[in-house]
Amino acid sequence: MTDQRAPRTDARTEAIMRVTLDLAREVGYAKLSIEAVAARAGVGKHTVYRRWASRGLLFLDAVLSLNTAGLDHPDSGDIVADLREVMTRAADLLGRPPWGPLYQDLIGEAQHDPEVAAALNRRFIEPQTANTLARLRSAKDQGQLAPDFDLDLAFEILSGPLYYRLLITQQPVTPAYIDRVLHALFAGMSPRAQT
Repeated sequence: MTDQRAPRTDARTEAIMRVTLDLAREVGYAKLSIEAVAARAGVGKHTVYRRWASRGLLFLDAVLSLNTAGLDHPDSGDIVADLREVMTRAADLLGRPPWGPLYQDLIGEAQHDPEVAAALNRRFIEPQTANTLARLRSAKDQGQLAPDFDLDLAFEILSGPLYYRLLITQQPVTPAYIDRVLHALFAGMSPRAQT
């Protein structure tokens, strides 16, 4: 006899996350409630609370269930081209619905909920950071970057302007802007001629 609960539970979990995203897009995260999610998903609110301890953690899982494929760094041997490619894909993902507005709300919630902040860091920010740092380290090992350049600082310089535009000024992150950021950074990261 096979256990039919696991597939049904997975389907229910996916349905609840899908409803969460739909409602968040319709009414905004500020007005999203566990009760509304449960009602639209056709489950009791206790079913939702058994899976997620808070609205913020439910929203985190729902947002992170969206496809973020394409954010891994290629290694073509040209660090600037590789960073440009991934930064352009990230800007495209974050600059439009559904991911962009939902991610902005998720960042906002992380400012008030330490559990959401920790889970967001562990599940999304840290893997993205590690991927970028690995690509920068490879470029450094290949002599494309100055041997003494601080890779952690380089990552912060690369990501800071994107988040500034996304969250503060809400200006578009265009390919031309990405090129300006890369040019400004790589003027200081390039290996220097020995004198």
